[in-house]
Amino acid sequence: MKALLSTAVGGPDTLVLGELPEPVAGKGQVVVAIKACAINFPDTLMIEDKYQIKPPRPFAPGGEIAGIVEAVGEGVSGFAVGDRVMAGCGTGGLTEKIAVSSHNLYKMPDSMPFEDGASILMTYGTSIHALKDRGHMKPGANVLVLGGAGGIGISAIELVKAWGGRAVAGVSSEAKA
Repeated sequence: MKALLSTAVGGPDTLVLGELPEPVAGKGQVVVAIKACAINFPDTLMIEDKYQIKPPRPFAPGGEIAGIVEAVGEGVSGFAVGDRVMAGCGTGGLTEKIAVSSHNLYKMPDSMPFEDGASILMTYGTSIHALKDRGHMKPGANVLVLGGAGGIGISAIELVKAWGGRAVAGVSSEAKA
């Protein structure tokens, strides 16, 4: 199976197209045929060995994916072959297929493009954690969002507004405004 691999420490220019064995659905896992993979800041840090998680090389970066269930392992319920899904996988997203724990898998609506499904979990998950779990945001709150033009910032602004708050965003340049 084709994979974009990190074989040496460095930036995106160090990634090489290679081959990995086809994944098999183990107990509690689902194999997903990947249709889209998001690239996030932790992916760039991982290939540069600057992230707290340092997978052994070679590895395929890509921490969140969307695709179609191709196989279901023992003990998995709620998912079937052919389901459209999105998942947080940590690494391995820049491959053709991946085996993922069913606990990290979410069904996608038929109307949702795979590109949207692959890019929603990390940004919105981070913003939800910051705003609700840590910030205890309530309706009517005024929330300052720094880095308002990036993925996390945009998702934070949308969530603040959806939860009845007022977002004030800061950006680093006029072009980003």
